[in-house]
Amino acid sequence: MSGITLVNELNELQGQLVTGVKLMAEYGRKLAQAEYDYKVALSKEALRLKADGTPATLINLIVYGNVAKERLKRDTAEVMYKTSVENINAVKLRLRLVQAQIDKEWSNE
Repeated sequence: MSGITLVNELNELQGQLVTGVKLMAEYGRKLAQAEYDYKVALSKEALRLKADGTPATLINLIVYGNVAKERLKRDTAEVMYKTSVENINAVKLRLRLVQAQIDKEWSNE
């Protein structure tokens, strides 16, 4: 691989890294909002069940099934956030490998 090709790849990877960090921030906000929505729905449902006279020992068992949709949204947001973090790590690794190739090529000249 030529030095120019490696430098171009390095620049492309740096752009991907910037994009990945922006995406991670977006997914982080979505995760925080989904976690908030889930916790609020859980609390509201627990209070509703208590007000309806559900025995306290059963509320903990019932409440999670009743807010499953919010939990799914939270879990999906968490997966997307973790995926974006792993993507950033993969790009950083590729950046280091390309930089090592560049360093090796320049040291041979």
